[in-house]
Amino acid sequence: MDDFIAARSQMAVSMAFHIIFACVGMIMPFMMAISHFKYLRTGDETYKGLTKAWSKGVAILFATGAVSGTMLSFELGLLWPKFMEHAGPIFGMPFSLEGTAFFIEAIALGFFLYGWEKFNKWFHWICGVIVGISGLASGILVVAANAWMNSPTGFDYINGKYLNIDPIKAMFNEAWFPQAFHMTVAAFGATGFAVAGLHALMILKNKNVNFHKKAFNIAVYFAIIGAFLAPVSGDVAAKSVAKRQPIKLAAMEAHFDTEKGAAFVVGGIPNEEKMDIKYAIKIPKLLSFLVSNDFNSEVKGLKDFPRDEWPPVIVVHFAFQIMIFFGMVMMLIGVIYLFAKFRMKSWLQKKWLYRIFVAAIPIGYVALEAGWTVTEVGRQPWIIYGVMKTADAVTPMPGIQYSFYFFTLVFISLSLVILFLLQRQLKMVPYLYDPNDPLYQTKNKKSKS
Repeated sequence: MDDFIAARSQMAVSMAFHIIFACVGMIMPFMMAISHFKYLRTGDETYKGLTKAWSKGVAILFATGAVSGTMLSFELGLLWPKFMEHAGPIFGMPFSLEGTAFFIEAIALGFFLYGWEKFNKWFHWICGVIVGISGLASGILVVAANAWMNSPTGFDYINGKYLNIDPIKAMFNEAWFPQAFHMTVAAFGATGFAVAGLHALMILKNKNVNFHKKAFNIAVYFAIIGAFLAPVSGDVAAKSVAKRQPIKLAAMEAHFDTEKGAAFVVGGIPNEEKMDIKYAIKIPKLLSFLVSNDFNSEVKGLKDFPRDEWPPVIVVHFAFQIMIFFGMVMMLIGVIYLFAKFRMKSWLQKKWLYRIFVAAIPIGYVALEAGWTVTEVGRQPWIIYGVMKTADAVTPMPGIQYSFYFFTLVFISLSLVILFLLQRQLKMVPYLYDPNDPLYQTKNKKSKS
């Protein structure tokens, strides 16, 4: 493995690891706040226990996300010094604001975790809401920085120098809203399905059923919101890509020939050498309509672009197909649940319904990772689209492959530790969080005696 591939691989692994915790930090505090609100309005102690359980989970995942995010920031400077030398002053504003949002989130989370029975109950609840708002803002600000790499603006590139820098314009580039919207929706779906599926698993195991049903009933609506808004946000993102990065769109669809009334490709295996795609299902004129609302509009093919500017077509195409497939699966699950909720209430008691959500635990994050693969790999060979190539930004320092091996090992180890801690949290539900469990009552009696 050469240093260039090692540097890219390390960034890929770091991003793939961090993005999971970033999404949890964007969405799960709002689940926590809803549960807390239900406790304050109803006085149901189960919701209080659920809020405390979720807040501990948020704390564990927040700490991991903070560490992995910090590592990513260091990697940008260590692995891509030429990129940071020029880009840092331009897109530094969203990173600095993200740091502010991070500190607010950390302080608010501390207040929330240790504020039970110490603060006014509504001030305490507001602290939880602030955790969610600042976490959401943090994620959006980081996406704004990434969006700038896909749609660089806010500067003039003259004779190899970056002049007339406008950080506000750079932050609010053309890509920031489509990417931020799509990312937020994806976070809703991924986190919602993961949390709902986890509690569905405990229901199937017949453990603290009432507690886990209350948790499931909150999480499932986050999952449905994400699933149903995904086509909307995806449409906005696709139209933005078609306008700014037509070569990325062509790679997503393995679309080689420029044509009017272009077909939307489902599946298939692209062949870059022969410049065609085999075994694909083609829906006539749909791609043209999706990118321009006109069935007969022209869509540029890969052949219209220099070969050395093509991204890896097969990777981008497969990642796009995976994202679309699992997005449709999540929509289908959402439809089934809503049908059960409003038409076939007997289904809500069926084990098969909960088994569907258990099976769906990973699919939101698989779709999310695939989407980020499309975003990042589809931009190649550029690190700043149309301005700086990735190969020109990599560090000259040798031995990057050893750094890649080490950090991969660290991430694997962290993943195992996190799984252990979350499993431990689930085991502690009857003792610490479910007031209707005999073990909880026994613990309280012992603590009072």
